[in-house]
Amino acid sequence: MSKAALSRAIKRGAISAEKQLDGSFKIDPAELHRVYPAVTEQLARTTADTTELQTQNIELQAKLEAATQRLHDKDGVIDDLRRRLDTEGEERRRLMAVLTDQRQTRPKGRWWMLPAVATVAVLALVMLAALGFIPVRSSLP
Repeated sequence: MSKAALSRAIKRGAISAEKQLDGSFKIDPAELHRVYPAVTEQLARTTADTTELQTQNIELQAKLEAATQRLHDKDGVIDDLRRRLDTEGEERRRLMAVLTDQRQTRPKGRWWMLPAVATVAVLALVMLAALGFIPVRSSLP
């Protein structure tokens, strides 16, 4: 408590005091403690507040640790789900490639066309023979 603060309190009438012959003020201790609690009471109140704050601090630290652990667990689950999604995506692409690639593949070269050409040639010969352009020998008696 400063001297200036006491002077202001006396001037505004918060504390009653006797003025001495030398100009100083005499303040009764009970009057002073009525307005400004004794240091021991403030210290006790401060100690109680400190104890309460320490208890709250411990509780908040425990809650923070639990929240951090839950966050870590969720990160693990998210990583696992991402890994599964990547694996499933790769598997899906592989299976789609197998399913869509079941078409008949054309062999290299043109030898695969030989049966069709032979069929067309036989048909042409038959038509030419039917029209009389090619003599046909009858093997029937």
